[in-house]
Amino acid sequence: MIQSIPLKKLAASPRNVRKSSDVLADLQLRADIAARGLLQNLVVRRGKRGKFEVEAGGRRLAALQALAEEGTLPQNHEVTCLVIEGEESEVREASLAENFQRLAMNPADEAQAFASIIEAGATTEDVARRFGLTVRFVEGRLRLASLAPCVFEALAEGTITLDMAKAYGAISDVERQAHVYAELQDAWYQITPDTIRRMVLDATVRGSDPRAVLVGRDAYLAAGGRIERELFDDDASESWIDVALLEDLAHKAMEEAAEKTALEYGLAWVRPTLGNYVSHDLVEGLGRLPCEPAPMTEQEVQELGELEADYDRVAAVLEDEDSDEDEVAKAEQELVVIDRAMRALNDRPPVLADELKSEAGAFLVLSRNGEPTLVPQFYTETEVITDEGPIEAVEDSGTAKPKGSSLSQRLLDELAMQRRDILAIHLANDPALALDFMVFTLADADAHDWRAKKASTLVGSVASGPVTGFEAKDAPASAALAEFAGALDESWRAGTSDVERFARFRALSDEARSAWLGHVVSRTLIASLACEGERSVPLHEALGSLLEIETAHWWRPTAANYFDRVAKTRTLEALDAAGGPELVSRYAASKKAELASAAERIFSGNFIGEPEVQERAQAWVPPIMRFAGAEQVAPVAAEGDDRVSDDATDEIAEQAA
Repeated sequence: MIQSIPLKKLAASPRNVRKSSDVLADLQLRADIAARGLLQNLVVRRGKRGKFEVEAGGRRLAALQALAEEGTLPQNHEVTCLVIEGEESEVREASLAENFQRLAMNPADEAQAFASIIEAGATTEDVARRFGLTVRFVEGRLRLASLAPCVFEALAEGTITLDMAKAYGAISDVERQAHVYAELQDAWYQITPDTIRRMVLDATVRGSDPRAVLVGRDAYLAAGGRIERELFDDDASESWIDVALLEDLAHKAMEEAAEKTALEYGLAWVRPTLGNYVSHDLVEGLGRLPCEPAPMTEQEVQELGELEADYDRVAAVLEDEDSDEDEVAKAEQELVVIDRAMRALNDRPPVLADELKSEAGAFLVLSRNGEPTLVPQFYTETEVITDEGPIEAVEDSGTAKPKGSSLSQRLLDELAMQRRDILAIHLANDPALALDFMVFTLADADAHDWRAKKASTLVGSVASGPVTGFEAKDAPASAALAEFAGALDESWRAGTSDVERFARFRALSDEARSAWLGHVVSRTLIASLACEGERSVPLHEALGSLLEIETAHWWRPTAANYFDRVAKTRTLEALDAAGGPELVSRYAASKKAELASAAERIFSGNFIGEPEVQERAQAWVPPIMRFAGAEQVAPVAAEGDDRVSDDATDEIAEQAA
């Protein structure tokens, strides 16, 4: 029954399932209610002495009470409520259902909502401030709203992914977007964001393009392809017009090359790609097979020894202050040749054991000179988990766990990569700290001890994780990183030369350049864990402390990403940390799969139990996933310290309506 109840008669219910909150989001909600009133009723149950307990809507109640305390609302303000009856378990279920029924908005819906608000007179800054988002995020969603109608509808219907939609948006020409979208509807090969990006950016293709070199001029013309030539064009500079046809022919050529390569190397499969590298979406779900570099022959070992001796001899000429200019110039040329020969001997491709070839596969990429090239890394469609000296996780007491409860190397690697993403999204949103970190790392490299562990790759390259192709599913940090990158201002890329691109980049706003700084620094972070061994990076702990990272807000243990992968004793230890012996005894006799499923439910917060047990469960993460506490690093005050704010939820839909 819907009823208007005075605010002073409402009280928070201890049964409300939502226990965690966000300070910035709460302030945002309070401001919204003050501006436009309560848009969604509270769910209440009759309590004692004429009071009503709020079973669903605790954040809204707290905001109303805060507004009343500051005098914005009267204490007897009438609040619209749905009054429910039933047993305690039924009431708690209603509270849980209300939270679960909230569905994350489709990016297309968000784009339309933002666009409609701005059409009504708001600015992007107004929208960002109103919903607790960054300006970059709002601008990114608005760019989606300007996509070609057919592309935007496909995004709204879910027939293309957000990454694909962003790839279409690599060019502002909506006619070109629509043209490429239509061409790809009949494509028989797998469509990836890279494929879309290539086609929208390439209205025509030069004859020197790797795809053109692969297919060949005669084959392209025989298939009906068209070519345009200016007066001074040659075969390399002429324009090939039918890009979709060229892509189709190139895919077929790569398929044929892949079949031949699989037979030649005795592999179970070889998959082709027109890219010059193997992207993450291609290796998703595959396990990387172990392989070692081919051993040197006795002759190669002897050659390498002779080259090293020659290198020392020639280097001595450069170090001798009495050497004349001709001798120095000759020595420098000789060193280049010797170094190239030494690298040729040392850089040997990995060799796969014969017994693994029956299930092994690899990828064939298209090199920049148009040749199909096998990438010397092998995969299997069956997950491979190795246990080569697992890292001993360090608990709060500082003592290592017994070897019998060690985690597998694969799980440690995956956890390290997910923890790296949590650190990365925080660093990406703190440009001041990112700048300090970058400058320090570059400066410190001059006297860097080669035996010390590096904290990042800082030369600008993207750090690859220890598990090739692994991507955390539904991980908030990984999703936030993707959104952050997608919202970057890439208009400077339109420059035709590096000089022009640099000038365009310098013309960006301070905020846009700061975003790029955070992005390029954060993506260099090495995967690490709070443990001893090869995954330990002490500087990451210092960064995590300065950023005050709460891992539990960004990563929750599930059956898939943790409990199914660890010994049963580990899961029981986690239950003990949350609920003590009573909770452990309740599940101690369960089979591992049932225990993992129960643990996932408990540590996600979907668990009916004592409030303090729920609170501990929702705050628990494995010690190796935590970051060092603030007390371990001296705090440093910094001006302009931005913090990450959570995305707005169904408030966007209400505003758009």
